[in-house]
Amino acid sequence: MKSNYLILKSVFITLLMSLVYYDATAQQVDTTVQNSSAQIVVKTDTVFIKEKKKKDKAIIGFKTWYENQKEEGLSTNTGKTDKKWYESFAIRGYTQFRYNRLAETNDKLKCEQCDRSWGEGGGFALRRLRIILYGQIGKHVYFYIQPDFASNASSTSQHFAQLRDAYFDLGIGKHNEFRFRLGQSKVPFGFENMQSSQNRLPFDRNDALNSAVSNERDIGVFFYWAPKKIREHFSDMVREGFKGSGDYGVVALGIYNGQTANKPELNKVPHVVLRVAYPFKIKNQIIEPAFQGYSGKYTIASDLLTKNVKAREDKSYWDQRVAASFILYPKPFGIQAEYNFGRGPEFNKTTDSIETQKLHGGYITLSYFLPIKKQIIYPYFRAQYYNGGKKHELDARSYEVQEYEVGIEYQPVKQFEFVMAYVYSQRRFEDFAKKDNFQKGHLIRLQAQINF
Repeated sequence: MKSNYLILKSVFITLLMSLVYYDATAQQVDTTVQNSSAQIVVKTDTVFIKEKKKKDKAIIGFKTWYENQKEEGLSTNTGKTDKKWYESFAIRGYTQFRYNRLAETNDKLKCEQCDRSWGEGGGFALRRLRIILYGQIGKHVYFYIQPDFASNASSTSQHFAQLRDAYFDLGIGKHNEFRFRLGQSKVPFGFENMQSSQNRLPFDRNDALNSAVSNERDIGVFFYWAPKKIREHFSDMVREGFKGSGDYGVVALGIYNGQTANKPELNKVPHVVLRVAYPFKIKNQIIEPAFQGYSGKYTIASDLLTKNVKAREDKSYWDQRVAASFILYPKPFGIQAEYNFGRGPEFNKTTDSIETQKLHGGYITLSYFLPIKKQIIYPYFRAQYYNGGKKHELDARSYEVQEYEVGIEYQPVKQFEFVMAYVYSQRRFEDFAKKDNFQKGHLIRLQAQINF
């Protein structure tokens, strides 16, 4: 028995030395093996390999770089790793289940851009069902694909698969502080527009800035720059549960079609967007101001025009906006405020025509971050106002919105969130068929969200 043990021990040591020698000549990596929250440190007896009177110490291990990423825009990292693409490839997602008819006082009150299950014909609904594929396929190349399986093709057809994001990032520099993003992705205009619906507190994005870009996305080429430390800050804000927007750089510059997501280009004048943001600390608080603007021409598709409405011959209109953002991250009290103004196509009921008209509006959201052991409670309040057109709706509908929302988000575990909110809304939304359409009322909205 003892001799057999000694033989097995000798064979084991020989095999171990062979493996160590092979890895030592290839590369040195960390001893730390991370698996979600567990950390395993692999220790072996020190093995010395004599080659030309030098000693090499081999260490075997790996570290998954993209673990716990929770936001589109947290893309190309610092470039410290050069692993095979399948070692960083990951799948995540979330789904939102809603009910919007509780204590409803007016079923004519609705918001087509926000949630089609709100108002007449609404009920229980799947608002989103997203599955996201992403990964670092090279030191300087990152990809991100996100379809939604709860999209509505029309008011009578639901739960169609529709592409949201499909892009890849090309990083430049040692830490990929410079990036070019190519494909369909979010347009860097407005903090709440860039913020994932998975992380946002209010049920829907505000009308004022979201009217700039339907579904927040378009096809184009975008350039992002941010120092390494700032990129880590963007990632940490989301990972720690502070409702960040993700990594869209300190400076963002892009050129895109301008017809919004999943729409073909209809003119020869692309949109150009510029955004500058810089987060900084004052004691324990983090403040992030930003300024952004875009300009281009928007062409109204023929199927979005009523037969007798008057429009320009080429159906093209100047579409230009500037906006300011102010974010005080909730540590524990938070403020999120944005305002924009500009011009764009809007229906004029006095002339039955679509004209380039001025627009303006914004919102403010107040929140409080309340962790209780491993649970999180997020009470919030939002007030919003918007006066202008919505270019991507029928006849470039004319809107005037005044709305208040009081709600609370409860996270008993990170995989589940429940939100309840009371909404009081006054909305004037007019097109050729409905020239005097003013609706007001209130309701209680409910949402259950699963993160995976």
